[in-house]
Amino acid sequence: MSDLKTRFLEVYSVLKSELLNDPAFEFTDDSRQWVERMLDYNVPGGKLNRGLSVIDSYKLLKEGKELSDDEIFLSSALGWCIEWLQAYFLVLDDIMDSSHTRRGQPCWFRLPKVGMIAVNDGILLRNHIPRILKKHFRQKPYYVDLLDLFNEVEFQTASGQMIDLITTLVGEKDLSKYSLPIHRRIVQYKTAYYSFYLPVACALLMSGEDLEKHTNVKDILIEMGTYFQVQDDYLDCFGAPEVIGKIGTDIEDFKCSWLVVKALELSNEEQKKFLHENYGKDDPTSVAKVKELYNTLKLQDVFAEYESKSYDKLIKFIEAHPSQAVQAVLKSFLGKIYKRQK
Repeated sequence: MSDLKTRFLEVYSVLKSELLNDPAFEFTDDSRQWVERMLDYNVPGGKLNRGLSVIDSYKLLKEGKELSDDEIFLSSALGWCIEWLQAYFLVLDDIMDSSHTRRGQPCWFRLPKVGMIAVNDGILLRNHIPRILKKHFRQKPYYVDLLDLFNEVEFQTASGQMIDLITTLVGEKDLSKYSLPIHRRIVQYKTAYYSFYLPVACALLMSGEDLEKHTNVKDILIEMGTYFQVQDDYLDCFGAPEVIGKIGTDIEDFKCSWLVVKALELSNEEQKKFLHENYGKDDPTSVAKVKELYNTLKLQDVFAEYESKSYDKLIKFIEAHPSQAVQAVLKSFLGKIYKRQK
């Protein structure tokens, strides 16, 4: 994998260089330096899971055939388009959430010379995607499908972000708005489409497949993305900070987390009142009280049961798929996230 990751990172340098010399715009030295610094700061810094899984998935769909250099380059380019999309979402997300750090460094907009220029940088990141697709995929029979896929997934993600923002309005902390269906909708649209479905859909298109014939694959991946986010919500509270790499703040931030939704479902009236009084308060005593209630309600056991049921259900769906290659892709995704600790 490390060799693939090295090749993947080499493709980033090629794409960046092409974008910095895009004939559609006359760059000055200053503007070229700005974009390069902005890209290096925001695009390649994460775990790169989404991007790398395009290559992984494409490889599995080719059923073990050695990939040509061109196939490695193109699947990497699509992987980077997803990483560009992620960077665009995160740059703007951090501004909306007034966040301070991201991936262990200050958020881009927090840098002294950046500020609100970051809004335009987000727009630029989003516009780099069709530039990459045009340069490398314009002659491909699936070019229009690729454009359509990225546009649709972006729309779904932005709409998921909207539900999240209007449900968790800071000014009016109303826990009664939180329910499992709302949590599920936020997660499905805000995370699952672009993190789980998009990488596999890119690999399927590259393999010459028609996405219309793979709606069951989409359904399984959305289900998997939902399970992934529930794990995330769980780890935010119960994961070890030194393992997950961050200190969870979902309770203080009044997040519509799976844990609080489950707690509301399992609480008696007195416990509900207690949650309403303490959830979303940026004060260590209130946070500790909420965690104590989570323990009283045995949410760790509730999660363990949810995790094993989800796994069994997903395996059953996957094994019902007629194609062994597609099964391998889906099982590889599930294997990466099942019982993860971070």
